[in-house]
Amino acid sequence: MTGDGRDPILRVMPRPADINANGHIFGGWVLSQMDIAGGIVAARRAQGQVATVAIDAMEFIAPILLHDLISVYAEIEKVGTSSMKIRIEVVATRDGGKTNAKVTEAIFTFVAIDENARPRPVDAG
Repeated sequence: MTGDGRDPILRVMPRPADINANGHIFGGWVLSQMDIAGGIVAARRAQGQVATVAIDAMEFIAPILLHDLISVYAEIEKVGTSSMKIRIEVVATRDGGKTNAKVTEAIFTFVAIDENARPRPVDAG
């Protein structure tokens, strides 16, 4: 997804409170940023509220460091009746912008929901 001229859905820099005992960023913090970005893409497509229902296998390829700028890319992989699979990739920019490192990737599944938090058709927004 990176390097093809797309803009990230989310760009954020972790804070000192986001560091674990190893000096890297907590995996849960990264996961939450991915969920936010995926939710933005899914809600736009569903034209309404969505809920995260699954995360496919996820692997941390490289650590995220304190001064990294994190770019989260997300794109729709598949649309079903009420659900969407969103491919999410996280890239860390470091060394003052000289280096980009892909740090993780996963597919999140979101379900379009109505005002009662019940599944609804994606295209019934």
